[in-house]
Amino acid sequence: MGIIVKSKIRSLVKELDKENAISSVADEVERALERKVEEILIQAIERAKANKRRTLQARDL
Repeated sequence: MGIIVKSKIRSLVKELDKENAISSVADEVERALERKVEEILIQAIERAKANKRRTLQARDL
Protein backbone atom coordinates (compact mmCIF):
# COMPACT_ATOMS: atom_id res chain seq x y z
CA MET A 1 0.00 0.00 0.00
CA GLY A 2 2.72 2.49 0.93
CA ILE A 3 0.87 5.17 2.90
CA ILE A 4 2.91 4.74 6.08
CA VAL A 5 6.39 6.30 5.99
CA LYS A 6 8.99 4.81 8.34
CA SER A 7 10.86 8.11 8.80
CA LYS A 8 7.60 9.73 9.92
CA ILE A 9 7.02 6.88 12.39
CA ARG A 10 10.50 7.41 13.84
CA SER A 11 9.92 11.15 14.17
CA LEU A 12 6.59 10.68 15.90
CA VAL A 13 7.99 8.02 18.25
CA LYS A 14 10.78 10.42 19.28
CA GLU A 15 8.23 13.17 19.85
CA LEU A 16 5.90 10.96 21.90
CA ASP A 17 8.64 9.21 23.90
CA LYS A 18 9.34 11.90 26.49
CA GLU A 19 11.82 9.68 28.38
CA ASN A 20 13.80 8.79 25.23
CA ALA A 21 13.50 5.11 26.11
CA ILE A 22 13.01 3.95 22.50
CA SER A 23 16.10 4.24 20.32
CA SER A 24 14.87 2.64 17.10
CA VAL A 25 11.79 1.38 15.26
CA ALA A 26 11.73 -2.08 13.69
CA ASP A 27 10.66 -2.53 10.06
CA GLU A 28 7.78 -4.73 11.21
CA VAL A 29 6.16 -1.70 12.89
CA GLU A 30 5.69 -0.06 9.50
CA ARG A 31 4.09 -3.21 8.08
CA ALA A 32 1.84 -3.66 11.11
CA LEU A 33 0.65 -0.05 10.87
CA GLU A 34 -0.08 -0.53 7.16
CA ARG A 35 -2.26 -3.56 7.94
CA LYS A 36 -4.03 -1.75 10.78
CA VAL A 37 -4.80 1.31 8.63
CA GLU A 38 -6.09 -0.94 5.86
CA GLU A 39 -8.42 -2.73 8.32
CA ILE A 40 -9.73 0.60 9.65
CA LEU A 41 -10.37 1.89 6.13
CA ILE A 42 -12.17 -1.28 5.06
CA GLN A 43 -14.50 -0.98 8.06
CA ALA A 44 -15.04 2.73 7.38
CA ILE A 45 -15.89 2.04 3.74
CA GLU A 46 -18.45 -0.56 4.79
CA ARG A 47 -20.01 1.90 7.25
CA ALA A 48 -20.27 4.62 4.59
CA LYS A 49 -21.88 2.13 2.18
CA ALA A 50 -24.32 1.00 4.87
CA ASN A 51 -25.32 4.62 5.34
CA LYS A 52 -25.74 4.99 1.56
CA ARG A 53 -23.01 7.61 1.27
CA ARG A 54 -20.39 7.89 -1.42
CA THR A 55 -18.17 10.11 0.74
CA LEU A 56 -15.95 8.54 3.39
CA GLN A 57 -16.13 10.73 6.48
CA ALA A 58 -14.20 10.91 9.75
CA ARG A 59 -17.22 9.57 11.64
CA ASP A 60 -16.90 6.35 9.61
CA LEU A 61 -13.58 5.66 11.27
